Amino acid sequence: MKILHTSDWHLGHQLHGYSRDVEHQAFLDWLADTLEAEQADALLVAGDIFDTANPPASAWRMLYRFLARLAKSLPQLDVVMIGGNHDSPSKLDAPHELLKAFDLHMVGGIHRLENGALDTERMLVPITNKEQQTAAYVLAVPFLRSADLRTEGLNDDDDRLIKGVEVLYGEITQAARKLLTPEQAMIGMGHAYMASGQLSEMSERRVLGGNQHALPASIFADDISYVALGHLHLAQKVAKKDHVRYSGSPIPLSMSERNYSHKILVVELEGREVKAIEEISIPRRVDMLKVPAKPAPLDEVLAALKALPDDELPRELQPFLEVHVLLDKPQALLREKVLQALEGKSVRLAKITPHYPQREQQDSWQHRRLSDVSPQQVFALSWNKKFDGEPTQAMVDAFETLLTQVEEQD
Repeated sequence: MKILHTSDWHLGHQLHGYSRDVEHQAFLDWLADTLEAEQADALLVAGDIFDTANPPASAWRMLYRFLARLAKSLPQLDVVMIGGNHDSPSKLDAPHELLKAFDLHMVGGIHRLENGALDTERMLVPITNKEQQTAAYVLAVPFLRSADLRTEGLNDDDDRLIKGVEVLYGEITQAARKLLTPEQAMIGMGHAYMASGQLSEMSERRVLGGNQHALPASIFADDISYVALGHLHLAQKVAKKDHVRYSGSPIPLSMSERNYSHKILVVELEGREVKAIEEISIPRRVDMLKVPAKPAPLDEVLAALKALPDDELPRELQPFLEVHVLLDKPQALLREKVLQALEGKSVRLAKITPHYPQREQQDSWQHRRLSDVSPQQVFALSWNKKFDGEPTQAMVDAFETLLTQVEEQD
């Protein structure tokens, strides 16, 4: 059996106001071609299908076009998609019955029965091999919000959120074991921040209460053959376990991700045993540039920008550009000077980052855009200004909890 693992598409994403539709369409076309070439049995998409809970109609059309192509070209392919922290559970669940008729399974959120028990049937998806025999069951667990967890009766010494996730995975794993034959595998899925995972600075948020609630790999039982994870945009193993993986995002979602190697993972199983895991690099449709490589004085920066090639490219294919300028004080008309130096160049100016080496870090925050800093950084700066010091760990944890609650309400 052959499974393709991908995640964090973020359809509908914009980078500093620029649409990414061309890049996303190029990826989906490439992914469909790859699925056909590999003759895959299943496609797993581990969350953050969309960039926002209310994606534009163009993002939905892109997704449905992709699924329609798969239904025609690979009618035996099983597709399992789960919701991430950026997705709306109710919107992803709405077309479930229709998609299920085409072996397309979209699990947006957790469902419980009238007695409060977990609806495990909804999240246990059988996938078949080329002989149309059920070869595995997928534990399609979407992004877990605190309201999804049951923490009653837990020991006071336990971290309730981590324990709640562990209990939920335990329930669905036990339900899967009752269905499995000796030759059938269990495939785990999740959209979460795992302990030892490497975060991207600007485009990922710590979820489920913050970094203090990074989940241990031990929440996945030893008899789960492979775990397909989403949330972190850099492809990586978790806790040095070869079978617990983030596939990463298919395109860089912030300028800080420009050096990422984006890929999908191809997992081959024989019975319950993983025989091979292959990484396939995703072609990058649009480049990302940083000029200069290190912050430099304005005159040098402007000269470097004027030296950029005059390639004529369609607007939607022009590279994104980040400019780093070394300044001793705020510079009037900085953006206008940069744009003038870029006149006639086939690039899209994404951001200008000024650096003030002679100023204290706190003072330099006054010259940064709010979109360039995280909520945690704004909180720490505000605390420092009001109370003249760093917030305690308890305050940081409390802020992370409030931030998660606000994001869940949004």
